[in-house]
Order: sequence, then structure tokens, then C-alpha cells
Amino acid sequence: MSTASLPSTGRRRNPATRAAILATTFDVVAELGYARLTIEKVAARAGVGKQTIYRWWPNKGALVLDAVLERSLGPGEPAELPDTGDLEADLTAVLVATVEEFADPAFDRALRGLTAAIIEDAELSQAYRERLDEPMRELKKRRLRRAQESGRLDPGVDLDLAVDLIFAPVTRRWTERSGDLSPDGVRAIVRHALRGLTNAA
Repeated sequence: MSTASLPSTGRRRNPATRAAILATTFDVVAELGYARLTIEKVAARAGVGKQTIYRWWPNKGALVLDAVLERSLGPGEPAELPDTGDLEADLTAVLVATVEEFADPAFDRALRGLTAAIIEDAELSQAYRERLDEPMRELKKRRLRRAQESGRLDPGVDLDLAVDLIFAPVTRRWTERSGDLSPDGVRAIVRHALRGLTNAA
């Protein structure tokens, strides 16, 4: 996406200006890291006034969060998880796509910087939960609930716990830079998690 200079458009959000600011923010945080990113650097590179950015985003944490969400999810709400009728294949596809995103050096650096900021900033942490973590958790639970209804998962399984068992190992391996994050490693995570969640009957 081009980050060519665009004029400030006052208080009203111009979609092209917003897109340029977020694309520039992502490029700057991927290049310099979260700690070295400043609103001034983003404004200069995007060709907008610093006041325009502060009018739309209260601080750099909120700006970087929007930039990462825009790059990861695009505009609008997160899409539903795939439902082909094969739960293991569907969950594996989602996690393989996640690992491929983690493997992108630009995304990896941007997300690590944001993750560190979230740990330190309670307000940013709440925004992250409300805007990404909780909506994605609901989508994951919805897919697992359909599996319960079809008899693929034990109906007594706690879906919040099931989400943690399936998805948390990948995040932990990425965070700690340890463990197998290859497609085969992801398949093993899903297979073993589902072994404990599948209705034995």
C-alpha cells in the first residue's frame, strides 16, 4: 500500500488519509521498533500534520494497535473461521495461517513491540482485548460450539478452556521463540488438543 503524502482533511476522517497514516505507522514500527516510533516520525513520513494524528488517535499505542489490526485483518469485522465439516483441518488451517503471519519479519517486529506495550499499558491492553482478543475468541468458540452440536466435541467441554488448549501453544512458542512452528508442528498441536476434547463415545 502506498504511503504517499496526503493533505490533512480537518476533523473529518478521510479514508485515504487514514489508510496512509496506518500503512506508514506499520512501516515505521516494523523498521524502527515500537520504542523508537514517534508520532512525529509517522506524520513526517505520511505527509500529514502531527495534530491530525493526535485528533484521531490519543497516543502511539492506539495508533500502532490500529495499524497492526489493519494489516492483519483489514477493514471490518474478523471473518468467521472456516467450517468445512472437518474440525481438525479447519483449526489447522487457521493456525498455519497465523504462523505464516508470525514468520513475516515486518509483522513479527510490529506485533512484538505492540505486545510489550500492552503488558505495560492497562488502557492499551483493554483496547486490545475489546477490539481483537475477545471478538476472535468468540469466533473460535462459535466454531467449536458447532462441533459440539454435531457431536465432534464432548458437549461438556468448557469452550474458553478449549480455545486456550488449541491456540495458546502457538502464541507461547512465538512469544518465547521456542518450539516447532512449522505446519507439521501446528498439526501436532491441534491433533493432541482435539484428542482430549473429542467425545470418546
